[in-house]
Amino acid sequence: MATAVIDGIQTRYEVLGDGPPILMFSPGGFDATLDKWSTQSVYARIKLLDHLPKKYTCIVFDRRETGQSGGRVERLTWEHYARQGQELLAHLGFSRAHVIGACMGCSVAAAFASTGPQLVDRLVLYWPVGGANYRIQGHARFDEHAAYVRQHGLAGVVALARESDKPFGGDPRGGPWVSVLRRDRAF
Repeated sequence: MATAVIDGIQTRYEVLGDGPPILMFSPGGFDATLDKWSTQSVYARIKLLDHLPKKYTCIVFDRRETGQSGGRVERLTWEHYARQGQELLAHLGFSRAHVIGACMGCSVAAAFASTGPQLVDRLVLYWPVGGANYRIQGHARFDEHAAYVRQHGLAGVVALARESDKPFGGDPRGGPWVSVLRRDRAF
């Protein structure tokens, strides 16, 4: 497992294969880890990481606030997530790449392309999420987290995060920083 400090945040990444670079924004909602390319639903079935590295340099990573990557408490936007990808590309010495986003990673890939079009060779949005139900469910998760914070305070959120292994999508009470809270005592 390789790591780099990207935008002041520890970022777990892997580089697989050899060829033109593909920066891959993982599926998985608020648990967008690099392993989702091999373990989650349709992505597990099509096995992109068994095929693409034969012709491309695949750059996969745990998005900030997920998996083994760190985080920072701040108002998050798609541009924050896109900046992580842009700075990871620069860290690895690539000036441009093909970009693929899957599931919620499509939103990040689109933000990446709109904020840094000169960095994008081709853009693929694979299985984008969205629609009214997705938005309603997302708001409901954040509402549940906010209610838990009001009732138990931030110390309660930290305690919950450390006693559970569920991501934000599995138990919204822990909030979008749950994986960092669980792993990083200094956070």
